[in-house]
Amino acid sequence: MQHCCLFMTMHNFRRIHIHRALPLKLQFLRLISSKSATTVLPWYTAPSSSPSNQDIDPLLTTLSQAITNKSNPLETSLRKLLPSLKPHHVIDLINLNPHSLDPQILLSFFKWLSTQSPFRHTIQSYIAMINFLFAHQMLPQAESLLCFVVSRKGKHSAGSVFQAFIDTKGTKHNEFVFDALVNCYMDNGFISDVIQCFRLAKEHNFRIPWQSCGRVLDYLMKSASNSTAWGFYMEILGYGYPPNIYTFNNLMHKFSKEGMINDAKMVFDEIPKWGLRPSLVSFNTLLNGYCKSGKLDEGFGLKKVIEESGLVPDMFTYSVCINALCKEGRLGNAYQLFDEMSKRGLDPNDVIFTTLINGLCRNSKTDLAMQMYSKMLVRGIKADLITFNTLLYGLCKSGRISEARNLINEMTRVGINPDKITYTSLLDGCCKEGELQLALEVQEKMVKEGIDLDNVAFTALISGLCREGLVLDAEKLLREMTKLGIKPDDATYTMVIDGFCKMGDVKMGFQLLKEMRRAGIVPGIITSNVLMNGLCKLGQMKNANKLLQSMLDLGVFPDDITYNILLEGHCKYGDPEVVEKLRIPQGDFIWEHPSGSSLSPLGSTEYSS
Repeated sequence: MQHCCLFMTMHNFRRIHIHRALPLKLQFLRLISSKSATTVLPWYTAPSSSPSNQDIDPLLTTLSQAITNKSNPLETSLRKLLPSLKPHHVIDLINLNPHSLDPQILLSFFKWLSTQSPFRHTIQSYIAMINFLFAHQMLPQAESLLCFVVSRKGKHSAGSVFQAFIDTKGTKHNEFVFDALVNCYMDNGFISDVIQCFRLAKEHNFRIPWQSCGRVLDYLMKSASNSTAWGFYMEILGYGYPPNIYTFNNLMHKFSKEGMINDAKMVFDEIPKWGLRPSLVSFNTLLNGYCKSGKLDEGFGLKKVIEESGLVPDMFTYSVCINALCKEGRLGNAYQLFDEMSKRGLDPNDVIFTTLINGLCRNSKTDLAMQMYSKMLVRGIKADLITFNTLLYGLCKSGRISEARNLINEMTRVGINPDKITYTSLLDGCCKEGELQLALEVQEKMVKEGIDLDNVAFTALISGLCREGLVLDAEKLLREMTKLGIKPDDATYTMVIDGFCKMGDVKMGFQLLKEMRRAGIVPGIITSNVLMNGLCKLGQMKNANKLLQSMLDLGVFPDDITYNILLEGHCKYGDPEVVEKLRIPQGDFIWEHPSGSSLSPLGSTEYSS
């Protein structure tokens, strides 16, 4: 019954591939009408003359008559013949077609037959029908049927399908069927079969259509691994595919983007081997890869090679180099390149200025960044949102909140609306400078403008609230954060826990600790020390000892701060013997924990359960 329903989905394949049918048909018609058309051998060649009546298998005549007999349905005409009908009879009917049945009628019979049990088509009968359809220029139907075969055969079937074409109609093949076969495997995502088709074509000395090579290469560049695309490109170059500098550059870019700079260099080195000369884009692509990988020496060495090759570095070359220097904090070298670029007649654009401004802000040179911004405006270059956000970050980082607010006003005057990054930078800066009321106003404005607060904004607000002793408000914000699906980190929880512990509500601190663990967050030493300090301040030394045991169980090792907290706690509320032991110089003893574990003042532990 498997094949009884095979053709129920064939019309779906026809719809999928109909978009290729017209171009393929046009190619076919142009080819057969050109002077060279006589040299192209099709997949299927009809017999030059019909077989004589005495050579015709009577069964084929019976089939032909039943197919063309409109007075009786096929089920009636072939009821007795159907049980003895074999795929080779169908293949003979298709290949010989002794009574010259119309191709569409023969295709309809072929489809109908696939629904009749117990008959089952074989791959050879499918291929025979596909050959027949291609020979009669029924390209959409042929491609649809071919894709049906490929989908049913599945992965790693290129060898058997290819061989079936050879066995069914000899070695008379053309590029149209090959092209259709490659398309089908690509549509199914069977990359290994796509590549195998080309290898089989080369093995059987078929002419490989370069158009198919280009299309497959584009497909692999988008959907496959870089190594697969590169390997295929090298393989088809060996077949005679014309090399192209654009493809080499594209492959270099893909390797560089994924940090595979050595592979990008390998591609670059292949360019001259195929009779091509690296372009400035080639050099810039590799240079960008070097700089992004932190290999500045190789990058600047390549810049020198560009100049020695007779090429002139362009704006992109300088932009990449300046950006790399700024990230490394080498601002002096970045300024030198900026001057060199200007001397060469290259006017810096907004990208170059923003790159320098960003480098200055990141290195806490906000005054110089503002000077660079002024130079940018004097040159008539308009700042964009990225430039403003970069400057705003620098001002807020330096605590210059008033100037940051003025800059936001300037943004709106020139028609640039602040975004999430703008407001978050300002909010974070306000909280760090103790401008909590202003931070809350920024939060309100964000909500009013429909801008969602992110992890940075929530954490900044929670930090500001805790600093001002507004712990309940901080906890409320923490709840709101989790409801929105934003997962607080260890530091955010610790700030709120610390706030409660300072209020003397250690119980609430431990409740938040449980929530952390339920959320999959393992508390670190800072969180543990905050809780330890809260317990010791309240004189709960037994609970402090239990917390220490819990820390050890979780693999959180006490540090100097833990030691000092315990020392202070035991001095006020603890055991005098323990105090004396804790006062011994670090490294001279191993302090015995009441639970049986051991703790040195330096924080290294020897714990046994």
